[in-house]
Amino acid sequence: MGIRVNPQSLQLQLERANALDRASLKFHKLLLNNVLPQTMGGGIGQSRLCMLLLKKCHIGEVQSSVWPQSTLDTCAEANVFLF
Repeated sequence: MGIRVNPQSLQLQLERANALDRASLKFHKLLLNNVLPQTMGGGIGQSRLCMLLLKKCHIGEVQSSVWPQSTLDTCAEANVFLF
């Protein structure tokens, strides 16, 4: 998936990473100058594609994450095993 940023968050990331020189790169410059939309998302949704191909009902069956206890309990009751 693509990284979603807006001009302000990109500027902050560059400052925190001590990488302000990257502001001159084409993508960075276009985003910082509001030429590109504020968010760039992307990818084909690999996890959701895996869900479809593997016939899974919860995204946690194909990708790992931290799930709330209520989600874990509900899935366990339905015999849905999360990563």
